[in-house]
Amino acid sequence: MSERKLVIPGDPLGEGRAGHGAYEEDGKVFAGCIGLAEDKGGMFFVIPLSGIYNPKRGDGVIGKVTDVSFSKWFVDINSPYEAVLGLADATDEFIDLTKTDMTKYFNFNDMIFAEITAVSNTKNINLSMRNRKCRKLRGGRLIHVTPAKVPRIIGKAGSMVEMIKNMTNTQIVVGQNGIVWVKGDHEDIAMDVITTIERKSHVQGLTDQIKAMLEEKMKDFPKPVKRVVDEEEHSHSERDEHNPYGEGF
Repeated sequence: MSERKLVIPGDPLGEGRAGHGAYEEDGKVFAGCIGLAEDKGGMFFVIPLSGIYNPKRGDGVIGKVTDVSFSKWFVDINSPYEAVLGLADATDEFIDLTKTDMTKYFNFNDMIFAEITAVSNTKNINLSMRNRKCRKLRGGRLIHVTPAKVPRIIGKAGSMVEMIKNMTNTQIVVGQNGIVWVKGDHEDIAMDVITTIERKSHVQGLTDQIKAMLEEKMKDFPKPVKRVVDEEEHSHSERDEHNPYGEGF
């Protein structure tokens, strides 16, 4: 397959080895889910087009604080499994729990961008805020997308999401768990574009289509001279040039 093609479970992919989303039978490889098939040197993969979020160590996720206990916070990360943010992973400060209100740091319904540091066999999930990109998300708006389509929204080396941010003068944080946070001058346009990417994630040449869409939507607005970012977002946007989001950033 020189290009990705849409497949359904049971579709033959070829002879070789089965990667994620595929399975082997009698020396042949078949699709194991609905998605886009890809051949990487005889290793066949299927990128799913739907499905729930399956937490993985190293993922950057957006979550909502649902409960506060004596020394930890419980966080909804858009998964069947609840995550826990322990006190030691939330701050470097020494905290006297007999004198400090935990809600001073994170309160009910606060939205946070955190890193998954551990996932046990029984799906106990631990979060951390120690990565410099992790922070509380203040204001802005949220979009829920299919987790499997997050890489398409981010784009190669972060190209897609950076283009949206620059052309709409917005801050955007993409969680691997299928939640996207948007804040800035043209939130409506940025959100519309992101949902379009999700809907057309299987389309070839999507980047050019999205660029044209942004140009059309932004033609009546002054072109931003330079996108203004706050200090927290600046730390979030400092990415490794080879793998700007890693598994989750």
